[in-house]
Amino acid sequence: MQGGQFDTVLVSPATSDESDRYAEQLQSVAARTRFWPQAERGLAHRVLRLRHLFSGMPIPVVTDRSAAGEAIVRSELERRPAAVVFDFAHAAVLAPRTLTVPSILFTHNVEAEIFERHADVATNPVAKRLWRDQFRKMEAFERAAVGQFDTVVAVSERDLEIFREKFGVRRGYVISTGVDLDFFNYRSPGDRPKLVFTGSMDWLANIDGIEFLMDEVWPLVISEYPDASLDIVGRDPPKGLVQKARVKNLNWHFTGFVDDVREYAHGAAVYVIPLRVGGGTRLKVYEAMAMGAPVVSTSIGVEGLPVVSGKHFLAADSATEFAGAVISLLRDQSLRRELSLTARSFVEDNCSYEIVAREFEDICLRTIAGRNE
Repeated sequence: MQGGQFDTVLVSPATSDESDRYAEQLQSVAARTRFWPQAERGLAHRVLRLRHLFSGMPIPVVTDRSAAGEAIVRSELERRPAAVVFDFAHAAVLAPRTLTVPSILFTHNVEAEIFERHADVATNPVAKRLWRDQFRKMEAFERAAVGQFDTVVAVSERDLEIFREKFGVRRGYVISTGVDLDFFNYRSPGDRPKLVFTGSMDWLANIDGIEFLMDEVWPLVISEYPDASLDIVGRDPPKGLVQKARVKNLNWHFTGFVDDVREYAHGAAVYVIPLRVGGGTRLKVYEAMAMGAPVVSTSIGVEGLPVVSGKHFLAADSATEFAGAVISLLRDQSLRRELSLTARSFVEDNCSYEIVAREFEDICLRTIAGRNE
């Protein structure tokens, strides 16, 4: 970590243009970088993933396997770093069976829980069966993965408790979610009935949430605000979903990948998080709060975060509740303003990069000391 007690070596998959496009940013956070090829995302990639349905590992894990990646990880470990950090449980598929240096697994979700929730909300019997199968495989992989590491870092007390109870994690810590408060600068919410959602649209949890918003929530919103609009900001929106919005004649804009989400979030009257499945960091919540966009979220969308409905955001789970919360913000400028300011203040006090970086540095030092005991 530059500026702290560690220099960081970043090893990662990268598409053909990513390492060049982000070279300057990477140099600011890593002393050295090494990459291996990553397949371009797209329809062909998603279809080819299905060939792994009968693998012993869950699809997202087996598709992260890479001989080139394993070789790079192995060569860096042979250099005997002070500690190694694997980011996301999936990355453990690249780890050797035995880690001979102090090791940390940084988890952003309880991965198996996400699969279980997909199974719970699936209405198609075949889909439900497939999700159940993937859940069992992910649970087995995740249990084995967390057992490889000296330390497991979770993003909420709730997640850490699950890792302890279900997977037997002994040394674990919770770290705050960090936000770049300078980049995600504050602006007052707008007065037009403009809504925004941000998130990768090739992630099934986000697709499910947007379908819920489209089919069940949006008709109630436009019954009160016929000119309401929604920007869906995120890479690779499914063509079928975009076409469905077009057929319904919705005032929705799917942006695809953008370099800067601020131009869409700044000035929005409402930031929506309609997640029904998912888990983990909920980074988008804090980013929205930092930018001043009043948040309406399901319970799952803010799960594990120390935020209070009615103070930092509005909670809503059913379609009626969600639409009602959105409409209340569109109607009430003072409520928008109050939520916006209180949420920004909370993020400033708890989620700055400096605070979180020091927390993580301390966890690394404790892990090293624990290995040496």
